[in-house]
Amino acid sequence: MLTGRSEDFSFTNGGNIVNTAFIVTQAGVLVIDSGPSRAYGEQLRRAIARITRQPVVRVINTHHHPDHFLGNQAFAPDTLAALPGTIHGIHTEGGSFNDNMYRLAGDWMAGTEPVAPTLPLAAGPLELGGHRLELIALEGHTGADLAILDRSTGVLFAGDLIFHDRAPTTPHARLPAWQASLDTLEAQPFRHLVPGHGPVATDAGPIRQTRAWLGWLDHTLRQAADEGLDMTEALALPLPAEFRRLAVVDAEYRRSVGQLYPALEQQALRTGKARE
Repeated sequence: MLTGRSEDFSFTNGGNIVNTAFIVTQAGVLVIDSGPSRAYGEQLRRAIARITRQPVVRVINTHHHPDHFLGNQAFAPDTLAALPGTIHGIHTEGGSFNDNMYRLAGDWMAGTEPVAPTLPLAAGPLELGGHRLELIALEGHTGADLAILDRSTGVLFAGDLIFHDRAPTTPHARLPAWQASLDTLEAQPFRHLVPGHGPVATDAGPIRQTRAWLGWLDHTLRQAADEGLDMTEALALPLPAEFRRLAVVDAEYRRSVGQLYPALEQQALRTGKARE
């Protein structure tokens, strides 16, 4: 695994805030997420080459957020694979994601263009070079989130369904579905857990941490909407002490309010719960 920084995108980190990984098998290398830029993808290829002479035979994008697929250019097009919903998301939003990453990361993005996978994946077993993989199709962080369990080694690659010691991002989130996906992941027989952001764990601690944050966020924003708070008032609500140590928590809370609160306000108005 290559560990990204627990930061926001910046000109300094070049978008390298994401965990990417690869599995060396007898049949070649499986890459899990290609990173935020063409330059990152090329660096990832060089890192793999220092470990093995095996070719890269498959690159899987766990979902369609830019830090997970904009390195696709560095790999052969016929190796790129993802869930159909992820492929659709890259086709429809990849261009705008790419433009925004140029604004956020500057010259690190030079030459980067969105490339969508052409190989659709489905949930179920995948045998590759002696590794027994299980593709687990979920949702909640986006409309199509893929986790990969390597049953041969006990490593669970959870993508952005799991954030460890970093506040989760929510631009496409549906929180109840996300919570259900966390239940599915916690039931897996893993020995090591690789989150989309943050350090590797050997237990379900990051799952419980992500669940606690999402549960608090959902409850707090729904209650605020029911009480008729406007967005400015919702933004001013205090964060519990247990979450203060999460990286970029203030920024992600502000973003989550902007992304989630308007729909909750509309729901409260429709059901008559919002108080004057």
